[in-house]
Amino acid sequence: MSHRPLPDRRTVLRGSLVASAALTLPAVAGSAPAFALSGRPEAGWGVQTGDVTSNSGLVWVRSDRPARMIVETSATESFRNARRWHGPLLGAGTDFTGTTRLHGLPPGEQIHYRVRLADPDDPRRTGEPVAGTFRTASARRRDGVRFVWSGDLAGQGWGINPDFGGYRIYDAMAALDPDFFLCSGDNIYADGPLSASVTLPDGSTWRNITTEEKSKVAETLAEFRGNFRYNLLDENLKRFNAQVPSIIQWDDHEVTNNWFPGEILADTRYTEKNLDVLAARARQAFSEYFPISTLRRPDGRVYRKVSHGPLLDVFVLDMRTYRNANSPDDQTSDPQGILGAEQLAWLKRELARSRAVWKVIASDMPLGLVVPDGTDGKPNIEAVAQGDPGAPLGRELQIAELLRFIRHRRITGTVWLTADVHYTSAQHYQPSRAAFTDFEPFWEFVSGPLNAGAFPANTLDGTFGPERVFIKAPTTANVSPAGGYQFFGEVDIDGDSGELTVRLRESDGTVLFTQVLQPGRVGQ
Repeated sequence: MSHRPLPDRRTVLRGSLVASAALTLPAVAGSAPAFALSGRPEAGWGVQTGDVTSNSGLVWVRSDRPARMIVETSATESFRNARRWHGPLLGAGTDFTGTTRLHGLPPGEQIHYRVRLADPDDPRRTGEPVAGTFRTASARRRDGVRFVWSGDLAGQGWGINPDFGGYRIYDAMAALDPDFFLCSGDNIYADGPLSASVTLPDGSTWRNITTEEKSKVAETLAEFRGNFRYNLLDENLKRFNAQVPSIIQWDDHEVTNNWFPGEILADTRYTEKNLDVLAARARQAFSEYFPISTLRRPDGRVYRKVSHGPLLDVFVLDMRTYRNANSPDDQTSDPQGILGAEQLAWLKRELARSRAVWKVIASDMPLGLVVPDGTDGKPNIEAVAQGDPGAPLGRELQIAELLRFIRHRRITGTVWLTADVHYTSAQHYQPSRAAFTDFEPFWEFVSGPLNAGAFPANTLDGTFGPERVFIKAPTTANVSPAGGYQFFGEVDIDGDSGELTVRLRESDGTVLFTQVLQPGRVGQ
């Protein structure tokens, strides 16, 4: 592979992350930092970057009090000839978080940055800087691209367990030195309270770090914010955030399981039953805790395209915000579907415009795997496929329209990546096996969870002709991270040949399955 050799980011950051390690649990339990703090502003929650392109990126930080965000960037870790960026004033309105947009960056270069927090009443009083680094996308095809993806963090009662090493899968992903991390949703489990200990099947005990906000389902804005802060207690994740930029999407558990707009909850754990109210609070916390370019727009949408040089465009979908209600999903007409009309039109338009060799469609839900919502009688459908292997029905109609468009517009190099189902697999979709045939063959790769319960495989729906080429999943439900079945995927695009290699990996980095795809083919 011709992926370029670069400095070891872990060595660069070893000393600069010391300040982040001082975070203590009492600071997390409160809903907001205290104002009467002595000393200087601190950024104990680390730093992170997101939506990095060839010339831009977003830098995030959280302060322990009101502060002005200042970012310095440099080509070297010595920060000689540093460029300074004056960011926002961090206050209670954003839970003391803030994001600064960097622009005019050189393509294909390692960018070193550090964030200082300044006292708004005395700019000379600044806290210790917290450093990070990232690579901008290269404008040269020959440099190649490498990234990792997964999803599902702290679900089903499995939180940060120091005895287990915390979220140690992040160290395995960082060891591959990826250009970025694609998180396919379920960044938190707002509907999943954590207990201090859980007895495992072998009689041993899983011990969780716990906080006040993780003691119940999230309903208030403060509780949603606390769910995002909880994950930042993990040193593996904070270290990863400072080394690898992210592309973040959301799914259901950022709000509650299997939610859809307009839903009224029957779950007795909730006092606020209106899903639209809960979703608005969750979206605000989500926008505060991740650096996402489109959330800064007036429409505040999650779906977007992130370009990563001539080899790759990533199309980040939102299959949650614009969907219709979960139902048996067997209707013969469904203009809203799972994407909504406006997002579908955007996706078709941007795919047709893309000149990248590869177009990764980052889907927060799988296409051909049946994901039910409920178990009584004929369950409602949570994803796309409803189990009828015949002609497209319900939400499948919208996907059929998209696949037909890709074929007729001769769009090459589309690959679907997803998570959600808590196991890893590779599906190949082929018209000769399908009830609907007006599309070109393509691959869908599934990975996850990062640190959550693992579950048995879902059944396949034959409408688009999927064949399960590889799978690794448990035979029992909600296997803890201590029982294995935690996964991430790697995508490596060779700069010389243009070949795209997918590797499905276990949490320690062990390769389970490899698939090499050739460029220039319609679909894939």
